[in-house]
Amino acid sequence: MKILVVGGSGFLGTELVRRASAAGWTTAATYCSARPDGAPGVAWHRLDLRTDAQLEGLVAELDPDAIVNATSGLSDWAVTADGSVRVALAAARHGCRLVHVSSDAVFSGSRISYDESCLPDPVSPYGAAKAAAETAVRLLTPAAAVARTSLIIGDGGSAHERMVHELAAGTRDGVLFTDVVRCPVHVEDLAAALLELAGSDRAGMFHLAGPDALSRHELGVLIARRDGLDARRLPTGRGEGNAMALDVRLDSRATQELLGTRLRGAREFLQVP
Repeated sequence: MKILVVGGSGFLGTELVRRASAAGWTTAATYCSARPDGAPGVAWHRLDLRTDAQLEGLVAELDPDAIVNATSGLSDWAVTADGSVRVALAAARHGCRLVHVSSDAVFSGSRISYDESCLPDPVSPYGAAKAAAETAVRLLTPAAAVARTSLIIGDGGSAHERMVHELAAGTRDGVLFTDVVRCPVHVEDLAAALLELAGSDRAGMFHLAGPDALSRHELGVLIARRDGLDARRLPTGRGEGNAMALDVRLDSRATQELLGTRLRGAREFLQVP
């Protein structure tokens, strides 16, 4: 099995690369600025998703069986939307299996709970770019798997975990919202599920999020308790009025019935009773 991880230097991409390589897959991965260290046996390639020729040449050279697009250009339309279109076109031209990672940011929160059949209704630039990418991927590569996920947590390395530590230490300004609710997923579970999809022929929409719905503050408190921090030092605030989706809960039950990988809830993987 030959796999190309687009966005392999990111938080999720790093875990995808590690797992694919450990499983014995011939693994190649891309980065945009700094080449990552470690991951022996992994072929690293610099890639700017804003250029067509570079991506086309790379896919032609590597001829992967599967591509996982785990890149995160946030609200940069040229990367998040246009770049994903380029990946889908390259996968279609070369007959590669494509797994595209999307986000719960494609939803407004107006209905709170969203299953795999729900259509996007984004309220943020990032959500709009992700929604556009989903549409393009599904039209250009009907056999692809599109996987929506939520807030990704690890064992200390995620952006949210770092923010909790900085807020508790008083080295960062900001608040943890009490009214912004998501269904966090552990990066190891998410990567395992994405690679399971990459090794299958399952097509369509999949939801890969944990079963626990928590506010960003509730999640911060759990992280603080796990790491021995004083949760009382975490400042709180409200996201209402900030042009963002508030309560978005991905319903992953249908996807879980199809996959062997179990997606743990935050209360379980943070080991808080």
